[in-house]
Amino acid sequence: MEVLPQDCIAHVLSRTSPQDACQAALISQSMKDVANSDSIWEAFLPPDYREIISRSTPPVSFESKKELFMKLTSPLLIDGGTKTISLDRTTGKKCYMLCARELDITWSDNSLFAQVSELVMVCWLEISATINTRMLSANTYYGAFLVVKFANRAFGLDHLASEVLIQVGESKYEGSICLCHTKSPDRIRERSDGWMEIEIGYFHTEDADTGKEVKMRLREVKGVHLKGGLIVEGIEVRPV
Repeated sequence: MEVLPQDCIAHVLSRTSPQDACQAALISQSMKDVANSDSIWEAFLPPDYREIISRSTPPVSFESKKELFMKLTSPLLIDGGTKTISLDRTTGKKCYMLCARELDITWSDNSLFAQVSELVMVCWLEISATINTRMLSANTYYGAFLVVKFANRAFGLDHLASEVLIQVGESKYEGSICLCHTKSPDRIRERSDGWMEIEIGYFHTEDADTGKEVKMRLREVKGVHLKGGLIVEGIEVRPV
């Protein structure tokens, strides 16, 4: 492959993936120079990366496009700390976390992202949010996950199943889930960061995206019993 002109190699690598470029850099010094070039790594960044980093808190500093990409594989606070964005290290697809302050949580103590929100005691449980598909990567399957913890004093959350909904335009997915890890092991999982994630549902973004609102919701409004002890960090929307 090294007999090819460097611009030809760069063109080929830019159409692969970040993982492929990193592997190519191990072949030789000349391949490393091409594989680490800005032209390669700019192709792996989302088209709106300049607008994204302009919204970051604090500002992002970088000396190369590869360094920027690697920084964006860790969550970056944007929009005054109400969201985080990160890139999948393998594919470069965008992942968002909408913080508790960005969610519509019935009867919650709205708090800063760093403090999350806790449902102390309610009889009506409803958590919802929206995100526009323009913010996401095109032609990608996404999953939406409610990120929570259950306080030691949690009560009443698993008496009745909660309804979950994902709606994109006319397309809608509805289901139900019991808010108990032992009763819903396939839908409630422990994350590496110590939080639990509750599967809300899945959707697909289009190639030529005109921008559609994605509505995400979890609620239990049929019971009249009291419930509480659910600590909400946010809703994560990530490629699956």
